[in-house]
Amino acid sequence: MKKLPLGPVMADVAGLELTAGEAEFLRHPAIGAVILFARNYSSPEQLKALTASIRALREPRLLIAVDHEGGRVQRFREGFTRIPPMRALGELYAKDPEAGLKATDAVGRVIGTELLAHGVDFSFTPVLDLDFGPSAVIGDRAFSADADSVSALAGALCDGLGEAGSASVGKHFPGHGFVSADSHVAIPVDEREWRDIEAQDIAPYRMLAKRLDGIMPAHVIYPRLDAQPAGFSRFWLQDVLRGRLGYKGMIFSDDLSMEGASVAGDVVARGRAAFDAGCDMVLVCNAPDEARKLVDGLAAGIPPLDPQRAERMRGTAVLSPTALTSAGYVKALEQVKQLAA
Repeated sequence: MKKLPLGPVMADVAGLELTAGEAEFLRHPAIGAVILFARNYSSPEQLKALTASIRALREPRLLIAVDHEGGRVQRFREGFTRIPPMRALGELYAKDPEAGLKATDAVGRVIGTELLAHGVDFSFTPVLDLDFGPSAVIGDRAFSADADSVSALAGALCDGLGEAGSASVGKHFPGHGFVSADSHVAIPVDEREWRDIEAQDIAPYRMLAKRLDGIMPAHVIYPRLDAQPAGFSRFWLQDVLRGRLGYKGMIFSDDLSMEGASVAGDVVARGRAAFDAGCDMVLVCNAPDEARKLVDGLAAGIPPLDPQRAERMRGTAVLSPTALTSAGYVKALEQVKQLAA
């Protein structure tokens, strides 16, 4: 198999198995990863077959990701452990910090182990947004409204994911929890000053900058600081994230097909704006024609992924036959079941 550097675009597929057209598209030099959704899952064995077929397309193999946070955002359910919303972990932590951290570590271990055992490298988690109240799209996906609590719990989740061999991705930088608008269908605007955002929302990123393997910026505009949404902003990604926070891992755009990305123009303009701002990889979801338009439009001038950052996202125990019987996973699973009970 010819070796081809991973490209900077993450795309999706339509169903439970690859079509010939999808397989050809995923071999495009601009593609570097695949994101899966609930529509791509019917059973554990089907998921293993799908991820195996994706891995077989390229060398080095494509990264495979999913949004599998728990609560409302858990793409694979039947055959996987039900993960509580992160708010439940925050509430436990508020009552008993030690128990909250142990439970959160166990949740990370279970998420990571189960995904890796089915061929998925990582989940876009933890959510580092603070639960200020107005944001329904964040809501119980957030651990807490308290920055210190979010930092501690997200760190524990990262620990659990890492113990399983899976990477972590903090989102949505610098923070989506203060605005009520949903960036999937609107363009949220956060009117706060730097001092407020820096003191609250950015605190978890500062604490975890050396531990997060990836970070995803928000499609939110902070007009007192930059006219562009964070994912298209050199101020947020270069000045703040890379500069002031010293972050060295992968930066993923949020989905470029979301309404919050529309301010940058068509999908090719959005992709170029994201790369110019500092994103390493851009996502195009639920819009296959747009994904094809993007990779064709990026035919020249876009470098491959940084191999060290890409390798950091790769699961270290993918499809391990012993993962689901390991002592660490079995113990963590029991803790998560007790939490659910």
